[in-house]
Amino acid sequence: MSPDPSTPKTGQLSSTHCTTDSVPTDRRTAYWRETLSRTFGAVDIAVPDQVCSGAVRTSPLGRLRVATVESDPLRAWRTSRLIARGGDAPLVVKLLARGAARVEQDGRVAVLDGGEIVFCDMARPIRMEFPRPFETKSIVLPRRLLGLRDSDFQRITATPIHPDTTLGSLLSPFLTKVVDSAATYPPRTGEALAHNVVDFLTALAEEQLRQDTAESPSGTGVLVLRIQAFIDRHLAEPNLSPESIARAHQISVRYLHKLFQAEDTTVGRWIQRRRLQECRRELARRQAEGRTIAAVARRWGFTSAAHFSRAFRAVYL
Repeated sequence: MSPDPSTPKTGQLSSTHCTTDSVPTDRRTAYWRETLSRTFGAVDIAVPDQVCSGAVRTSPLGRLRVATVESDPLRAWRTSRLIARGGDAPLVVKLLARGAARVEQDGRVAVLDGGEIVFCDMARPIRMEFPRPFETKSIVLPRRLLGLRDSDFQRITATPIHPDTTLGSLLSPFLTKVVDSAATYPPRTGEALAHNVVDFLTALAEEQLRQDTAESPSGTGVLVLRIQAFIDRHLAEPNLSPESIARAHQISVRYLHKLFQAEDTTVGRWIQRRRLQECRRELARRQAEGRTIAAVARRWGFTSAAHFSRAFRAVYL
């Protein structure tokens, strides 16, 4: 812990706890800017009415550092001028544990809710806004550890990683636990854990890159066709749902709905339409003679004969 919170030490490798509590009010903004700059790279900040309070706890984890920030509302930005001053320009993987945030980088804007994660590349300009009191948990690491090209970094920044995606649901509690407990590990354990964290973040970055490709005009069309084929294979399962479909394709439910909006329909309507088509086809075949309508409906995923009857009449009668 820094003995004097008004003068946090540059380059300190041990765990630190910096707080504005004992800093005079007229010096708090400058102190807070310096503290955040030492933690993440040089930034400028603005706070409402020039009044702010906050705390930063950092700990080493092998070649990485972890940081928890609790703060009043603020805006922070890193410009080309600040980047040109030199020094380390790390990658920051930031989990918004509490509050709301807006992150702007590489021509994209991410609006974050609690539990969402975002990549922030401090080698390029970035703007962040936290409109109410917040808490973040971050992994700060050298960019080279992920083995990505600059063009790859530009494709994964300012893109929210939702906790309802497969990797997001795993990473959010994992990142929280790592940040909160990093100071308790002996050096050898910390080094081993850091390797696992880098592997996890590399997998996450690669998944973001695959999704970015899928969201391109051609990639989106391919993804929609894959999802529609998946629905056809699972039509008979009554529990087929947007959640199960999104999980199978490692995308968020929100993004799944967005894909089907572009098709001028919804996921639920698409599933129902395909089920009705299969029911109609089977009922029209001679083999269906002797099989009840309710049995055909159940075969194609309808759990209620009355619901099937209403839907069928609405479409075909």
